Amino acid sequence: MRKVSGLLLSTERRAITGLAGLYATRMLGLFMVLPVLALYADDLAGATPLLVGLALGIYGLTQAILQIPFGVMSDRLGRKPVIAAGLVLFLLGSVVAASAESIAGVIVGRCLQGSGAVAAAIMALLADQTREQVRTAAMATIGLSIGVAFAVAMVLGPWLAAGLGLAAVFWFTAGLAVLGLAVLAWLVPPAPRRLRHRDVGIDRAQLGEIITRADLWRLDLSIFALHLVLMAIFVAVPFRLVEAGIAVDRHGLTYLGVMALAFVGMVPLVIVAEKRQRMKGMCLGAIAAITLSLFGLGGLAGSSLALFAWLLLFFIAFNLLEATLPSMLSKLAPAGAKGTAMGIYSTSQFLGAFLGGVLGGFLAQQWGLAAVFLGAGLLALAWGLVMLGMPAPPHLSSEVVALDDDHPEDALDTLMASFAEVAGVEDVLVVPEERLAYLKVDRRRLDEQALARLTRSHRTGSKSDAAEQQPRS
Repeated sequence: MRKVSGLLLSTERRAITGLAGLYATRMLGLFMVLPVLALYADDLAGATPLLVGLALGIYGLTQAILQIPFGVMSDRLGRKPVIAAGLVLFLLGSVVAASAESIAGVIVGRCLQGSGAVAAAIMALLADQTREQVRTAAMATIGLSIGVAFAVAMVLGPWLAAGLGLAAVFWFTAGLAVLGLAVLAWLVPPAPRRLRHRDVGIDRAQLGEIITRADLWRLDLSIFALHLVLMAIFVAVPFRLVEAGIAVDRHGLTYLGVMALAFVGMVPLVIVAEKRQRMKGMCLGAIAAITLSLFGLGGLAGSSLALFAWLLLFFIAFNLLEATLPSMLSKLAPAGAKGTAMGIYSTSQFLGAFLGGVLGGFLAQQWGLAAVFLGAGLLALAWGLVMLGMPAPPHLSSEVVALDDDHPEDALDTLMASFAEVAGVEDVLVVPEERLAYLKVDRRRLDEQALARLTRSHRTGSKSDAAEQQPRS
């Protein structure tokens, strides 16, 4: 097999750094309002709990509707122009929300923020600018940046709002959009090519198969429910902190403690889930922990220690699911269909955020704060019952094998059968127009020598080559 270096090229390093930063700053801007809007809504004309919930979640609706069209436009018009247009919409929405004197103005601003739905275009640009053998690590960097952005937003939002008011949060978000445009223009290198990537983008021909698969549908339901309960409870969590005697200007410090400890508590659980193949058990345990914490938060009576404990339990479980659900999806998605599966998964996430905000606001307006947590807890309980029937995901890894440009295209179809005969290769899809073969492999049974002989005989390079230089776990 021809050895391919797993070291990052300078252009790849620039692309990963720039796009991860771009993605993170955008998510930071969307999430910063989460822990503060309900508290500061009294200064906005026409504010009700229902409309506050709508303002929190409305970005999810426009994200869900527009992320696929933005991805398609990036294929046709170019990645950078589409991403720039999305950032301009995000900037415009931030300015509208910052200038708003009514809750209706904030809703319009949040709607515009979400309409800059460039997540798919960013991931496609990253795929354009990275080789197959480093792309998984590049995508993981994006995922890590999102988690960090969420944690920072939970801390930074309350500090800004306490010192300068709610408008300052949105003005800061507008500044992040300007920074994102600068990063896109000067740090992110121009894409050398614009291709379709089945491990990143959506293939409309695969939509029907992916949507109707029960195992993938359960994961879509999971991310939908996870972000639904997250958005719903933040109509009420800030007031629980106040009831517990925590001053508004110390909310950021409280969230900092919760987020830091939640991250520490989550890491060993993720290791157990991945290394010991306990994905299903950890998933069910996390849903149970979320359900218990929601009922606990609903029954609180002003105890700051109990509040901290329930929030810590919630965010340990939340972070665990945020890390493991995409991994489970990657293992279950058919070869060459990961991008399509992730597109549906992301749409489900944004729809959950939208409906969660509306539901949390409705419950708070009709029956008070406790009803928000109890209603979310009942939904989480139903979610857990649905997930009981989920089969444990197979312990499979994805491989992308790059085919030689000068290989006869009419012979590529025969490669699928050849790859499938290799021990440990569970699924394979050869895509001639992309000059790629997508494999799902069981590392424990994979005959790497046979795979090496096959790829060498077809004069191809593989993304797994670099990994062969490291000992297999």
